[in-house]
Amino acid sequence: MTYNCYRSQPGNPMKSTLHRSSTLTLAIAGIWAACTPLAQAQNLVELYQSARAFDANYLSARLQYDANVARAEQARAGILPTSSMTANANMTDQSSTLGTTLSRAFESQTATITATQPLYRPSNWISYEQSKKQVDLAQAVLNTAEQELIVRTSQTYFDVLASQDSLTFVKAQKEAVAEQLASAKRNFEVGTATITDTREAQARFDLVLAQEIAAENDLRVKKIALDQLVGKTGTAPRGLAAPLVLPPVVPAEVNAWVTQSEGAHPSIRQAQNNLEIARLEVTKAEAGHKPTLDLTANYNTARNPSGTATSDRSFRANSTVIGLALNVPLFSGFSTQNRIREALLLSDKAQSDLDGARRTVAQATRTAFFGVLSGQGQVKALEAAELSSQSALEANRLGYQVGVRINIDVLNSQSQLFQTKRDLAKARYDVLVGGLRLRQASGTLRPEDLQPINTLLVK
Repeated sequence: MTYNCYRSQPGNPMKSTLHRSSTLTLAIAGIWAACTPLAQAQNLVELYQSARAFDANYLSARLQYDANVARAEQARAGILPTSSMTANANMTDQSSTLGTTLSRAFESQTATITATQPLYRPSNWISYEQSKKQVDLAQAVLNTAEQELIVRTSQTYFDVLASQDSLTFVKAQKEAVAEQLASAKRNFEVGTATITDTREAQARFDLVLAQEIAAENDLRVKKIALDQLVGKTGTAPRGLAAPLVLPPVVPAEVNAWVTQSEGAHPSIRQAQNNLEIARLEVTKAEAGHKPTLDLTANYNTARNPSGTATSDRSFRANSTVIGLALNVPLFSGFSTQNRIREALLLSDKAQSDLDGARRTVAQATRTAFFGVLSGQGQVKALEAAELSSQSALEANRLGYQVGVRINIDVLNSQSQLFQTKRDLAKARYDVLVGGLRLRQASGTLRPEDLQPINTLLVK
C-alpha cells in the first residue's frame, strides 16, 4: 500500500521553514486525506449502516419493539371467538354381589366442542384499544434508539477524525520544532546565539515527542471504539474536504425548533401514549361495574359401544346447546371502586409526566440550538485566529533571523498556531455533530440527515 505523505525538501533550513510556513494551512488541511488509503475509506453513511446492522444496543431495541408488537396483538384475542375440544375414553370393570356375583365390563367415549363469542365485554375492547397505543409507544422507543445510534456513530466517526488531525498537527509541529532546534544549534556553533536558545528548543522538542505518543494512543483508542461500534476492523473514515462551508441552521429561529419538537420528539410521543393508555385504563376500571354478555355454543357426543352398567346394548347420544351467558357484577368487596381511584391517580401522573417531558425537550432543544450557533461563532473566530497565528509565526521567524526576536518567541508562535489548528478542526466537527444533536433534541433526526454531512467528506 502506498501513502503519499508530505515531506520537507532539502536545502536551506530557514528557507524551507519559511516556505512551509506559507503553505502550512493547505498542506495540513489535505494531509489526512493524502495519508489515508481512500480505496478502503468509508463515509459516514456507510459506517452508520454497518452500525445499524451490528450495534447490540440498537438490535436489542429493535427486538424489544418486535416483542412489544407481538404482545399488543395478544389483546385482540379478547374480542375474538374462542373454541376448545375435549375427548375422553374410559373402560369400566364393574362387579356386584347379590346372592351371586355379577361382573360386567363396558367402554364409554365422550367428545365435547365448545365455542364462545364475546358480545358485550367493554373491558376487552378497551384492552384492544390500549394495545394499539402500546404499538405506538414501542415505535417511539425504537425511534429514540435509532436517533441515539445516529448521534453515537457520528460522534465516534468525528472523534477518530479529530484524533487523526491532532496527531497530524503534532507531527508537523515536531518537524517544525526539530528545524528550529537545528537552527539554534547552528547559530550557537557560529556564536550568533546563546545556549539558552538550544535548550529551549530541545525542551520544546521533548514536550512535542510526549504529545505525539499521547496522540498516537488516543487515535488507537478512538479507532478501536469505531471498529467496535460498526463491527469492522481497520475502519478508515473519510475526512472533510477543503475548503469547507458549514451548513447553516435551518430554521434559524429557536422557537421553530421547539414547535417541531412538541409533535415529533419520541419522549413526548411516549408520554402522550402513556397518558392515553392511562385514560383508557380509567374507562376499563369503570367497566368493572358493567355486565358482560357472551354467545356460547356446545356440541357433545357420548358413545358406549359395549353397553352400560345396566344394559348390554350399545348406546350413543348427541346434544347441541346454543345460548347466551349473562354475568352481572353485584358486589366485589369495593375492589372496583379502588381500582377506579388508582387508575385516576395514575392518569394524573401520566399528565404530569407529559408536561415534564415537554418542558425537558423544550429546554434541551434551546440548549442544542444555541450550542450550534456558539460553535459556528467559534469556528469563525478560530479561522481568524489561525490567520493571525500564521502571520505572527512568520513575523517571529523573520525577527529571529534578523536578531530582533529570540528562539522562545518562535517556539511559542509555533505552539499557538498548531493549537489553533487543532481547536479549529475540533470546532468544525463539533458543529456538524451539534447539528445532529439539535435534530435529536427536537425529535426530527432521521438517517437521511447524515447525507448532507456525507457530501462534505472527501470523495
